[in-house]
Amino acid sequence: MPNSERAAMFSPFAALSGYGDAITETARLTASKIELSEDEIQTLNETLLLIHTHIAETPEITVTYFVPDLKKDGGAYVTRTGYVKKIDEIEKTLVLTDRTVILFENILNISTALCSGMQEEQSI
Repeated sequence: MPNSERAAMFSPFAALSGYGDAITETARLTASKIELSEDEIQTLNETLLLIHTHIAETPEITVTYFVPDLKKDGGAYVTRTGYVKKIDEIEKTLVLTDRTVILFENILNISTALCSGMQEEQSI
């Protein structure tokens, strides 16, 4: 018997195909979606309105939002910095210039230089 065939006899055997993948998937951690208070929702709405009024300037924002997991309950929070292309009030989405689409209901936090400018104006 040639050596190449002998080597095949001793190769590992997976009796349960896919079992290792299932274990890996089960071990993968996901986060729960955080429910915002009414005050936090109000602050987000005010920030979105401010961004909407300055949409022609393509304002830069940093947004933290929830991305649901496609395979199991939960998901992950992602923070992205980018420029706002559009706020779609009908679809309730925020669209960035890199084509990222974020549902309003998944937004945890938005920060922008527009907000810091408004705070400075209010304190004067």
